[in-house]
Amino acid sequence: AVAGVPKPWSGDPPRSVILVNVTLASTNLDPEPESRVEGGGQVRPTSARDHGDLSRLRSSSLEIREKEIREKGSEILREQLDAAKKELKLKDKECERLSQVRNQLEQELEELTASLFEEAHKMVREANVKQATAEKQLKEAQGKIDVLQAEVTALKTLVLTSTPSSPNRQLHPQLQSAGTRGACKHNGGHIRNKSSSGAFPSSPAKPEPPSVSVQSVTKEDREVDSVLYAEFLMWKEHPSLDRSSAFLNRIYREDIGPCLSFTRSELSQLVQSAVENNSLTIEPVAMSSLPMVKASAVECGGPNGFRAAIETKCALSGMSRLCRHRIKLGDKGSYYYISPSSRARITAVCNFFTYIRYIQQGLVRHDAEQMFWEVMRLRREMTVAKLGFYQTDQG
Repeated sequence: AVAGVPKPWSGDPPRSVILVNVTLASTNLDPEPESRVEGGGQVRPTSARDHGDLSRLRSSSLEIREKEIREKGSEILREQLDAAKKELKLKDKECERLSQVRNQLEQELEELTASLFEEAHKMVREANVKQATAEKQLKEAQGKIDVLQAEVTALKTLVLTSTPSSPNRQLHPQLQSAGTRGACKHNGGHIRNKSSSGAFPSSPAKPEPPSVSVQSVTKEDREVDSVLYAEFLMWKEHPSLDRSSAFLNRIYREDIGPCLSFTRSELSQLVQSAVENNSLTIEPVAMSSLPMVKASAVECGGPNGFRAAIETKCALSGMSRLCRHRIKLGDKGSYYYISPSSRARITAVCNFFTYIRYIQQGLVRHDAEQMFWEVMRLRREMTVAKLGFYQTDQG
């Protein structure tokens, strides 16, 4: 049995060992030429052809990998390029939109600037026109103020020079002489509830005896009534035209009311209101050669369209008299012809209101007693006129 076992080869190495070495060498791809065992167990190097095939295989594999990498890179770059193009298009559109907005804003700004400049020029022109108008009105107003101040100064002078014992004849025309009153009558004009009531006209009634006179020529003795004086002093502390005060309430009850109480009661109330509001106008009827009219044409004594002294009924008393004057209540009222007696009663009340207005406005610089006696004199005129006495113009 032992003899049957083959003995190892003594000269060359075993074949199995050589095959293992060749296998390992081929596996490791040793760049050195491979050796392999053939026939008689001898090993020889591989050929150059096999080595070239392996190199070509490697190169081909690398080229394939590089190509794949290039294709993938190209694809990525292409995608990035497309995205950049899209983004660029969007930015171009946004830039175009913003450019349009900018152009629109610039146009609106130009239009607004032009409108503002035009409006500013218009405002400047209007301001210049208003300034010129205001300056003109200011000059006119200053001129009027100067005239009014001169008139007020003259009026104050007249009021200060008037006393109860020696009243100023310019403030009280009824005290003027016949010639002066005649001159005033021929001048004509309007009388609006002021003390300058003009001259009293003549009446067709019987002339009064020369001995009868409203004002006494001689000096009169007088004594202050304590009750009336106390009421006047209380009113003088806060002068007003409010008839609720005891002073004016007494005068309304005792003097003004009876003096303006006529037959035509409704018209009498209107006359009293006009006197209180300082809106009554008394004017003479212009003398003309107009023919006389029938009495029936002027039955009510109202406006008849004729400006001549005519025989007609007095609008207040209802009696037929030669009416040389007419009155108007307010600026737009109708004219009413009045008799000389009615005119005297109205002017007496007007003189009283004029004087207390002077006191209220601070134009009277007399002491309290002098003002009180002037008020009493005016009250006496109202009483005398109420009793039917009035002065006539002998010219």
